[in-house]
Amino acid sequence: MILASASPIPLILSVLSALAYAFPAVLVNRMGVRSAHLWVGVAWLLQGALLALALLGDPPHFGFATALSVTAWLVAAVYAVESLIYPQLPTRWTLSTIGAIAVMLAYLFPGSVMPATTSVWLPVHLAFGVACYGLFGMAVVHAWFMNHAERRIRSGKDSHSGLPLLTLERLTYRFVGAGFVLLSATLVVGMLFGEVVYGHAWRWDHKTVFSVLSWLTFVVLLVGRIGFGWRGKRATTVLYMGSAFLLLAYVGSRFVLEIILGRAP
Repeated sequence: MILASASPIPLILSVLSALAYAFPAVLVNRMGVRSAHLWVGVAWLLQGALLALALLGDPPHFGFATALSVTAWLVAAVYAVESLIYPQLPTRWTLSTIGAIAVMLAYLFPGSVMPATTSVWLPVHLAFGVACYGLFGMAVVHAWFMNHAERRIRSGKDSHSGLPLLTLERLTYRFVGAGFVLLSATLVVGMLFGEVVYGHAWRWDHKTVFSVLSWLTFVVLLVGRIGFGWRGKRATTVLYMGSAFLLLAYVGSRFVLEIILGRAP
């Protein structure tokens, strides 16, 4: 459900952040790397202010679009750190576009009021969850770019990757490994402290089923890669499947509840 804010500040910040993200995407071939990083940095700060208003406001709000926005914000943060090590990474068009869309979605669909809780496990659970979303988001971006570069090389064209394929591959699966650790921690917290986190014990609802499916898919991916040397399209296909299950687990279930059914979870 779209909720209108009484204050114009979220709208102003959302528009400014979306525009700051959009400029590097639209002017990707006419903007230097330093200028693009500056624009993305400004957009990232504005988006962070928006997320702080949503998550720390009175009352705090959270929903599927906020989760997507936090994911995009974390992906941009990781990319910023990574670009210091690998300045030739050319993924800013994709990340800028995703950031602009995520910011506007979060404004249009701010979600529902978060329940009051005295348990420390709820913010821990949410922090683990959104962090693993961000890491798998980076893995998907790198995997897509790796496949794109490989297709160009096979057709005899310049890969435009800026990095060797083996380096892209190594980065991709480092993100997968870190994301898997956080996903496992998220599931453990939900299983052991479900009553204080959700107000009820662990149960097999849609979110739980898709979360476990994503976890099992990533187990298959890691076993296949480490034990059987999976590479290329086979490995990235499994990565995309696991990420899709993970997206359906929280964002998908919240989208159905908030938008299609029109009720807060």
